[in-house]
Amino acid sequence: MLWVLLLLVAWGAAAVSCVRLCLVSVRTGLLPDTPPDAVRTGADGHELTLYETAFLAGGPHRVVDLALVTMHLRRRLLLAHTGWATVVDPEGRDDMERMVIRAIGPLGQSRIPPVRTAAAAADTVRALADRLVAAGLAVPGGVGTDVAAAVRAVRGAALLVVATGAAALLMPGQEARPDGPVVSMLVWFGLPLALTVGCLAIARMEVHPYSSWASPAGRRLLAANETSVSDADHDVLAAMAVRGVRAVHDPALRAALGVRRPPSS
Repeated sequence: MLWVLLLLVAWGAAAVSCVRLCLVSVRTGLLPDTPPDAVRTGADGHELTLYETAFLAGGPHRVVDLALVTMHLRRRLLLAHTGWATVVDPEGRDDMERMVIRAIGPLGQSRIPPVRTAAAAADTVRALADRLVAAGLAVPGGVGTDVAAAVRAVRGAALLVVATGAAALLMPGQEARPDGPVVSMLVWFGLPLALTVGCLAIARMEVHPYSSWASPAGRRLLAANETSVSDADHDVLAAMAVRGVRAVHDPALRAALGVRRPPSS
């Protein structure tokens, strides 16, 4: 019977995707956690810097965006709404600013997307990531994106189960009797669907947000930072470190960084 082959496809997709999600979740859960008192400090024993907060909240690209906006607001870099970055002061004040200037290049002007890509892969950002991983506040590179990809695979498997189940039910020659194959198909296709939906529910409770660069300890620290930022939205850089470019209210600056939609109130 052809519907049995469709059932095998549905079960295979559900099983493979759910096992993958479980393995990635276990990998994330086995990361060393940090005691609550230590969570309040950064990798080298002091309060988290904005760059460290930006990395935990959004990864390397968030760090680069924060550096670009910081230099722009301090008149050391000009970010045009057309998407170009122009160096105003070639002397960077710290490693992050010097990294951005090197990414822009010797001409002192470049499109922002290649600057963001080059700077995000620079040694300065990798060193920041290594310090946070060593402190137990960040996950090793790729874990957060692996979880997100695994969750997407489970969602796709759930949709595939529904599609194959519908195809099996619509096949010609199926009997509609209560004791016929239709009831059997509903039961057999319902099991992999329940498996995928259950895995998604557990993942949302245990490892959400899926794309986080922060470890469980880092996520607790970010939750505290989000509360403090909500009480002080005037601090543009602090809000941006936690929420990203969409926390910036200047439409020209958002356009320069590729964000068109205004921030939500």
